[in-house]
Amino acid sequence: MTVDVTRLSNGLTVASDQINGVESTALGVWVGTGARAESASTNGVAHLLEHMAFKGTKRRSAVDIAGEIEDVGGHLNAYTSREVTAYYARVLREDVSLALDILADILRNSTFDVTELDRERDVILQEIGQAADTPEDVAHDAFQAAAYPSQPVGRPILGSPDIIRTIPRTAIVDYMAARYKPNKMVVSAAGAVDHEKLVALAEKLFGDLEPSEVPETEPAIYNGGEQKIIKPSEQAHVFFGLPGPNFSASDYYVGHVLSALYGGGMSSRLFQEIREKRGLCYSIYSFMSSMTDTGMFGIYAGTDGSQAGQALTLAIDELKSVADGPTEAETSRAKAQLRASILMSRESTSTRAEQLAQQLIIHGRPVTPEEVRAKVDDVDRLSIANLAAKALSGAATLSLVGPVENSPSVEELTQRMVA
Repeated sequence: MTVDVTRLSNGLTVASDQINGVESTALGVWVGTGARAESASTNGVAHLLEHMAFKGTKRRSAVDIAGEIEDVGGHLNAYTSREVTAYYARVLREDVSLALDILADILRNSTFDVTELDRERDVILQEIGQAADTPEDVAHDAFQAAAYPSQPVGRPILGSPDIIRTIPRTAIVDYMAARYKPNKMVVSAAGAVDHEKLVALAEKLFGDLEPSEVPETEPAIYNGGEQKIIKPSEQAHVFFGLPGPNFSASDYYVGHVLSALYGGGMSSRLFQEIREKRGLCYSIYSFMSSMTDTGMFGIYAGTDGSQAGQALTLAIDELKSVADGPTEAETSRAKAQLRASILMSRESTSTRAEQLAQQLIIHGRPVTPEEVRAKVDDVDRLSIANLAAKALSGAATLSLVGPVENSPSVEELTQRMVA
């Protein structure tokens, strides 16, 4: 493994993770902006822009974009998160220059044709409709909104149907002009890649972009709260969360070990106590949701509406038990799971390109697997117990979707936390 990083004179970062013995390359352009950079009136514009980037440029039609990458057996895609928008491809080593040329084209020369825009509005409205028919997605959006009320971080990435139907083309152009700056962009590649050739190609395709200051995003303030959406369904979908570490927090890796121990696998406390011993749900797990300036530690459960309260009460009791001190055996098991996950993820070129780009956007430097493993190894029982206690002292967030008329309130659950 050879990781190299070069910053062009305009601030654009070019990074590569060369892997011997592979014939393909995963590469892309990661932009350090996303849905949390939107205003209330333009919610959904970051995601809409990501869609429109594939709908035609000054050089290529939408059909050309898809055809050129698939003519060489490649794959092209994108995603929008709250803090990052990514455009990426996977191709054979000899087609890296073609893939990056296409990515540069859609990022620099997209026309945002109004006919294509109107068509894509309908596509995204279908995507919003699909999410609305997925109770877990509805519950997650409600969870985010309850945790961060009236804040960009709390709004849905897809936007609302009313905004998507009416948002003007100028909003897309203005968002891109303000946010897509070379000093906020990372070209990252992993696999069969020559770093010097990648740098030369990036210089050719992006080197003339002018750097500039990007407007600050609104700080995220975790608040906590509750949203219940009562609707007929076979199951209740429940999210329960507490404040957690952000990306730079000293206990960030403690949070991941805590999550693995508490609800990360079949041997975890949540799975054993709530599913295996009591049969209260089919699906239950814990998670860490971190951003640059905020974070949450939470659980999801799919359960019968009448049993949601019991499942949540037991989940809180198990977290309180962890705060009293996890066992040495479960701590070692959770750390082993995390170490194995780190190593297994290294076997994917796409994951390695993604991880390298994210590290550069968040930390400004690559973070080696050895460094991550050392931080995981440093986690001990006391630090896990302290983080669990710290989470339990914070404000709670609760969202429920389904037949949840008689489910507990966030106030009742908070009382359980401190009892």
